Amino acid sequence: MKIYRTTLCVLLAVVLMVSGAALAVDKDTIVVVKSAEIISLDPQDITDTPSEDMNRKIYEGLVDFSPELSVVPKLAESWEVSEDGMTWTFKLRKGVKFHSGAPFNAEAVKLSFDRLLGGKFKRSSFFRPAIKEVRVIDEFTVAFDMKQPFGPFLNNLAHTAGLIIDPTYAADPVKAAKMKRNPSGTGPFKFAEWEAGDFVRLEANKDYWQGAPKLKNVVYKFVPEAASRAMMVETGEAQVAQSVNNADVERLTQNPDIDMRIFANVSVAAIIPNTTHPILKDARVRRALAYAIDRVSICEKILGGFAVPAYWNASPSVNCSGGQDYVIPYDPEQSKKLLEEAGWTNVGADGIRTNAAGERLSLELWTSSANGILPEAYLGFAKAVGMELKIVQMDWAAFMSSVAKPIDQNKSQLFMVGWSPSTGDADWVYRPLFSSAMWAPVGANRAFYKNDIVDENIAVGMRESDSKLRQAAYDKVEAQLMIDFPRIPIYCGKNLFAVRKEVKNLNILPLNFICVDHLTEIE
Repeated sequence: MKIYRTTLCVLLAVVLMVSGAALAVDKDTIVVVKSAEIISLDPQDITDTPSEDMNRKIYEGLVDFSPELSVVPKLAESWEVSEDGMTWTFKLRKGVKFHSGAPFNAEAVKLSFDRLLGGKFKRSSFFRPAIKEVRVIDEFTVAFDMKQPFGPFLNNLAHTAGLIIDPTYAADPVKAAKMKRNPSGTGPFKFAEWEAGDFVRLEANKDYWQGAPKLKNVVYKFVPEAASRAMMVETGEAQVAQSVNNADVERLTQNPDIDMRIFANVSVAAIIPNTTHPILKDARVRRALAYAIDRVSICEKILGGFAVPAYWNASPSVNCSGGQDYVIPYDPEQSKKLLEEAGWTNVGADGIRTNAAGERLSLELWTSSANGILPEAYLGFAKAVGMELKIVQMDWAAFMSSVAKPIDQNKSQLFMVGWSPSTGDADWVYRPLFSSAMWAPVGANRAFYKNDIVDENIAVGMRESDSKLRQAAYDKVEAQLMIDFPRIPIYCGKNLFAVRKEVKNLNILPLNFICVDHLTEIE
C-alpha cells in the first residue's frame, strides 16, 4: 500500500490501542476505498461510475433513488404530468441553499438544465432528445416542456446528469469551467481537497437543508489493489471497501467487525468491438468471439460464483430490460465455422488464423488495471478458436479517454468495460450504447454501431409509457443485437462491499453508489 501523506494520516487518526486489538477510529471521518479514481466533479460532464458516486455527495437532483431504486422526492416536493405527457411540473423545496450561499429556486433549476441542454457536455445528449424547454412558473415552481412523451423521465431526473448545479456557476462560463475541481451543490457535503491519484476529501455542509451531517469528513481513497482495500477495512484504516476480491470474501465474512454486503448489480460486463475496424466490421467475427467465451466457467471458476452469465445487454433487475430468454451458447466449433466463413481459413503452427492475404487474426484488447485475471481468460478462449488477443492495460482515466474518442481519432479494436444504467431503466442501456445518434464522444456508442431496426425500437421504448410496449420494443432490440454483437455481454457481477460494523445508516445502491449522507455516522 502507498504511504499516506501526512495530512491524510492526521485526518484519519487511526491508532492501535494498548489494551487488546481494539481500534480507536476518528468518528468524525469515514474513509471509503475505491478501485478507481474519479475524473471530474462536474455532473454534467462525466460518464464514469466513480465520479458519479462522488458527485452525488455534493449535488442533489429534483428526485432521487430509494435503496430499492424507486424514484422519490428530493429538491422537488411533488410533481404532476399533463395528460398528453408533454409537460412535467415540479413544486420545489423552500429554504435550500447551495454551498456558495446562492438560493435554490426555479431559476436555478432552469439555469442548470439550460447549461446542460445548450452545452457540449458528455451528458448533454442525455436530456436533449426529450426536453424542449424548461420554464420558470414562479419562484418555487418549474415546468419541463417535452419534445415528445418520455416514459423514463423521472428515472432520468434521478440520474447524476439531473443533479442541479450552482446558478452562479451555470451563469458564468469561466467559473463553470473550473467546476471539475471546484464544485458547488446543495448536498450534505462540500468539496475540500483532491490529491490526484490518492484521495478526495469532502467536508460537512453545516447548513444542509435536512440538518448538519453527523460526519465532519468523507474521504474517498483510491486503491487499485483489491487485497489492499480489504486489508484497510480489516485494520480500520478505512470503513468501507468497494469491489472486494472474491478470494477475500470468506475471510471478511468471518470477521466479527465487518459486514460483508453482497447483492445484485445492474452492471453488465462486456467486450466491445469497434465495428468500423477492418477485421471487426464483419459481424461473423464478432459473433465468433461471443461464442468462443465460456461464461459459466468465468462466473464459477474465476469470479467464484459472485456473478451470473450475461446473455443480454441489460441486467434483469433493470426496468423493462429485453431479451431475458436469450442464451449465447459456448460453442467453439461454431465459432471456428464462423471465422472460416469470414475468410480466416488458414491456421498457422501457433494456432492463429490468417486470411488469403496472409493477414493474422490478431487484435488488441484494451483493459483498465482493475480487471485482474479476466483478460488472460479471454486470451485463452480466443486462441482456442484461432484468434490472437494482445492485452493493452491502461489506468482508468487514460482508458476512458481513449475509448471515448470520436471515430476519426479512435484507435480501439476490442476493449473491456461494464455498463451500469444509472437510471435503473432499460432506456439508459439501449439508447446510449446502441443508438446511431450516440456515437462517441456524443454518447457511449463506442462500438460505432448503426442499425435501423435498433434505432426504431429504441425510439419506441423511449416515448412509450406503457411498460408492456416498452418491453416488446426492447425485446426486438436485443434480438438484433444477438445477430450483430456490437457489444459482447459476458457476466453480471454481484456487488461485494466490506463495511465496518461501527458504520451506521449507510446504504449502497445496486448502481454502485455509496450513500454517505447527513445521517451516516460512526459509533
